[in-house]
Amino acid sequence: MRQMSIGFKILALGCVLMAGSAQLAAQTIYRIVGADGKVTFSDKPPPDATKATATSASGRPIGNTEIALPFELRQVVSRYPVALYSGTSCVPCNAGRMLLQSRGVPFAEHTVSTPEDSEALQRVSGELSLPFLTIGGQKIKGFSEAEWTQFLNAANYPQTSVLPANYRNPPAKPLVAVQRPTAPKTEDEAQARSDDKAAESRPAAPSPAAASTNPAGIRF
Repeated sequence: MRQMSIGFKILALGCVLMAGSAQLAAQTIYRIVGADGKVTFSDKPPPDATKATATSASGRPIGNTEIALPFELRQVVSRYPVALYSGTSCVPCNAGRMLLQSRGVPFAEHTVSTPEDSEALQRVSGELSLPFLTIGGQKIKGFSEAEWTQFLNAANYPQTSVLPANYRNPPAKPLVAVQRPTAPKTEDEAQARSDDKAAESRPAAPSPAAASTNPAGIRF
């Protein structure tokens, strides 16, 4: 009986240890880098995302897009993603943004401030008016709280926010990312670029065959 009792205790202790190990394995560990560069580990996310950067235990950054949304909201976002097209000093844009934020709607924001942005907006919406909202394939021009609310309700977005407290929408980005050519750093580079442009502007001499079949020298 004594041997059976000892064996039972060892078995029970083993079960407890296995359960504890499983719990630790399932627990998310945050590696937090503070503003002073100090690294700490915690089972809780950083309290202020603007002052600390969280990564997983393996060192991979944990961004807002990796914060788990409630299941029902995640399903809605995957089927009807929301995008807001806005401009600077646009009062209706601010009102629309506040409506989305108050309802806890995850959305991407595209700013329109350059000629390239305006051209892209014209292709997307058919107009140059702002704000412009898309909910899935639905396009909504201008801001009307009643209209936006109607379409958000139809898409089954919650009427009150169910977002995690530490969720933040990604920062607004220009609608078109334009890469401007950099100025040449030296006079030699500037001269080389000028020579290249001059060579490109000179018409190519027609070949004898081309001259015989195209005496007018028309280029296509």
